[in-house]
Amino acid sequence: MKKFVIGLLVLFVLAACAGGSSASITGQWKLVSHGSASSQTPAAPDVETSIEFLDGQLNGNVGCNGFGGEYEVDGDKLKLGPVMSTMMFCEGPVGEQEMGTIAVFQESATFVLDGDTLTITSADGNAVIVLARK
Repeated sequence: MKKFVIGLLVLFVLAACAGGSSASITGQWKLVSHGSASSQTPAAPDVETSIEFLDGQLNGNVGCNGFGGEYEVDGDKLKLGPVMSTMMFCEGPVGEQEMGTIAVFQESATFVLDGDTLTITSADGNAVIVLARK
């Protein structure tokens, strides 16, 4: 009987640990950097950025225009619907980081979640953004 109870406790602990390690991109994130994998540009200083993944909806603003669309997570892949954006003219570093960020959200992307850091790479591998959980 002791072996049975100990076995159940071990299974319970393993199940709890497995459930707790399932990380999610759901929530609010701020932009840390953008650009190619080999040449990341830090986010523009003193510019409030926010990207949110919630209930299949992506919404964000990285300093100029708001953008949004639908997303679905499949393993380490993001399947993205069309991303719509407001169309204000944005120049300088803010405009560049907006273009770099939105370039990642075209059709599909892959992601790596490491603690509170989320790295998203465009399907063609040319565009990468790094986000930090808010």
